[in-house]
Amino acid sequence: MNYKPQSKSARRSARGNTVLGVFIGLAIGLIIAVGIALYVSKMPSPFDKPEKSAVPKPAQTPVTPDKQAAEEKRFDFYRILPGQEVPVSEKELQQAKSAPKADAQKEPYLIQAGAFQSPADADAMKARLALLGLEASVEPAHLPDKGTLYRVRLGPYTDLNEINRVRQSLSNNGIQASLVKSRKE
Repeated sequence: MNYKPQSKSARRSARGNTVLGVFIGLAIGLIIAVGIALYVSKMPSPFDKPEKSAVPKPAQTPVTPDKQAAEEKRFDFYRILPGQEVPVSEKELQQAKSAPKADAQKEPYLIQAGAFQSPADADAMKARLALLGLEASVEPAHLPDKGTLYRVRLGPYTDLNEINRVRQSLSNNGIQASLVKSRKE
């Protein structure tokens, strides 16, 4: 082993090589960081809010006999639970508006925002409605052919103006809802 002290020029050369190595490492790191930043900046950020689509929201169209038959078929599960509730068509709602106040308040209306097989999906819809300022409840319904469905409902409502306000709010937020008349037992 050589324990001789190094000369000053040898120490300067070693120190110069170390400093040069540090600067070269920093330069390479900086080039890599700039390259990554440019690559990432061209990708869409997952933190950006999605832009509103230019697709117009569907307007509520008048109910034709064909559509009414399709709607009635769509809500067949209400008939499976006889005596509890019945779906309300737009025509029946218009008739209820023109009926005397005493008649309109006999049977309360419920607005159903969805029916889900998973209780987690129902709770997610309930939370979404809560963010809109609407209070909803989740009700399980046991159907013979489909098992248990978890229905997300708002109400009961007796004021038709309030019903229309809530339905419009749901429609504006892309939530398809149905109106149900709850029968008193």
